[in-house]
Amino acid sequence: MDARATLIYLLRHGEVVGAESRRFIGHLDVPLSARGELQSRTQAARLRGVPLTAIYTSDLARARITGAIIGAVHGLTPIVVPALREMHMGRWDGLTSTEIAQREPEAFEQWMARIGEFPFPDGESVPDLLARVWPAFMTIVAGHEAQSIAVVAHGGPNRVILCRVFGLPLARLLTFEQDYAALTVLECHEGAWRLRVLNERPG
Repeated sequence: MDARATLIYLLRHGEVVGAESRRFIGHLDVPLSARGELQSRTQAARLRGVPLTAIYTSDLARARITGAIIGAVHGLTPIVVPALREMHMGRWDGLTSTEIAQREPEAFEQWMARIGEFPFPDGESVPDLLARVWPAFMTIVAGHEAQSIAVVAHGGPNRVILCRVFGLPLARLLTFEQDYAALTVLECHEGAWRLRVLNERPG
């Protein structure tokens, strides 16, 4: 590893309450489950020896709490960045895919067929998400040259970051798995990126 590189420990928040229902939660402020807190503690222990200089999180509770658990090990208070929050899923927030397919079958079919292109009704498209997340992420990275930092966000933001970093079309965003509390490690030096770890689960 180049000592001049910036290391970004990119995490998805831990499991949320009601995860078993597989609802679209987007901007809904759902808390971590007990398992999600345990997952966060596991990742905190894994990162104990990493010399983190800062930790950033979205403004939603599930990311903030995950970040606080990880940051506590390093004596760091997370810096909240609202632009890192999950994709706004509009009127589908809080619904399961079955409920959406029953209520709006044509729109749901379009959304499934055009991942990365078709916007959530009354919500964001994937390009909207990238336009919000990427500048915030790059501002964070630019402020920590040759340092190690953690960023705790969500499945959607993490996937668009990875697509942008590696030049993949947004329609490929589901190529990157992002499990609850999983860790991805990116290295950045002089505009060049390397993927060191992808979706390392907490246990």
